[in-house]
Amino acid sequence: MIDSRFLRENPDFVTERLATRGQAVDLKPFQRLDGERRALLRETEGMKARRNADSAEIGKLRKQGQDAAERMEAVRALGEKIRINDEKLKEVESQLEDFLLTLPNIPHESVPEGRDETANEIVRTWGKKPGFDFEPLPHWELGELLDIIDLSRASKLAGSRFSVLTGAGALLERALGFFMLDLHTREHGYREVHTPFMVNSECMFGTGQLPKFEDDLFQIQGGQYYLIPTAEVPVTNLHREEILREEDLPIAYASFSPCFRREAGSHGKDTRGLIRLHQFNKVELVKFSRPEDSYSELETLTLNAEEVLKRLGLHYQVAALSTGDLGFAAAKTLDLEVWLPGQDAYREISSCSNFEDFQARRAGIRYRPAAEKGTRFVHTLNGSGLAVGRCLVAILENFQQEDCSVLVPEVLRPYMGGLVWGDSRLSEGRRIQDPRSKIQKVCLQNMLNFSGLG
Repeated sequence: MIDSRFLRENPDFVTERLATRGQAVDLKPFQRLDGERRALLRETEGMKARRNADSAEIGKLRKQGQDAAERMEAVRALGEKIRINDEKLKEVESQLEDFLLTLPNIPHESVPEGRDETANEIVRTWGKKPGFDFEPLPHWELGELLDIIDLSRASKLAGSRFSVLTGAGALLERALGFFMLDLHTREHGYREVHTPFMVNSECMFGTGQLPKFEDDLFQIQGGQYYLIPTAEVPVTNLHREEILREEDLPIAYASFSPCFRREAGSHGKDTRGLIRLHQFNKVELVKFSRPEDSYSELETLTLNAEEVLKRLGLHYQVAALSTGDLGFAAAKTLDLEVWLPGQDAYREISSCSNFEDFQARRAGIRYRPAAEKGTRFVHTLNGSGLAVGRCLVAILENFQQEDCSVLVPEVLRPYMGGLVWGDSRLSEGRRIQDPRSKIQKVCLQNMLNFSGLG
């Protein structure tokens, strides 16, 4: 939520910056409500001061044995006016808050301006696109050939946009999650937390999902609980309505959780495979920082997420999102986009964002500066470290071999239990139609090869 004082003092700046998001903002309702609120506060404070003075005078009159009935009646009347004003003030403040909740965050000055993703800027790249002597397959075909991704049975269980991973597919998913957590907690200094997968509406409000994005959430029928769209929600709200110590900042958490999203408005997009599901697993990184440190912390968080891709040996690029492509609560976002040869495209695998004090203001997360009086709002940051299912997709598509086997990155092998698939000792297989050559061949079930990255 934008600071109302900043909005009052800088209306033209806010209007201009939000316009770069493609959102025309009329601040007249805010200015009217804000003026009414301030007038009510002044009037009410004045009446309270008079009431206090009159009450003190009544006490003196009584001590002197004089009649104070007239003064007492005036104090009662004044009290009724104060009560009415307080009710008006509460209503005006509620309307003011409702208006402020509709405003997205102000883009940071370093964010490239543009209407949509076409204005995003590539900041850096790592690695090279793999070369193939054959036409690489998309992961959904590989998953079926290897019998490790079962979308048809998932549809039978829950409908479209769900998946079932079996055998080596399930093991690879688990290995990826454990590898990411170990990397972030043992080497990058994050503290692992395991939180509920359902939260109350206050949590969704605090991180900005409510009220604007309710249609994209799964709400539990008959209650005020929601399935989390990302671990960002419960982890950020760990410190809701708390005052943190400056010496404890930055605070860094890592959390592995399922994520549940309706994907409202995405009909027809990425309908095949594991890219856009209603349920998927993700390792989330969350930070609480001093305002003056938050952009250096954003760079560190992004590099921590990039390290996952580097150790997996996956080519990727980092894109700075334009003002028109920013999320509602973000002041700046850097996306990691991994190369998927089976789809001949880059796909977002992590969004690393600085929300500045936007979420902290909504959630009441402050810290007490050692050299100042009072408190200040922290800056909150988060990013995927990474989306597990999309990493699995990237491994299948980038490390596929002509015989449909898949080479497993070396860093994952300790998490795969020492099992070996696809070597000469395995003879049992199933005959399938090879989509590359259209001839019958043997493709071993659960064919994953630990022989290295080649």
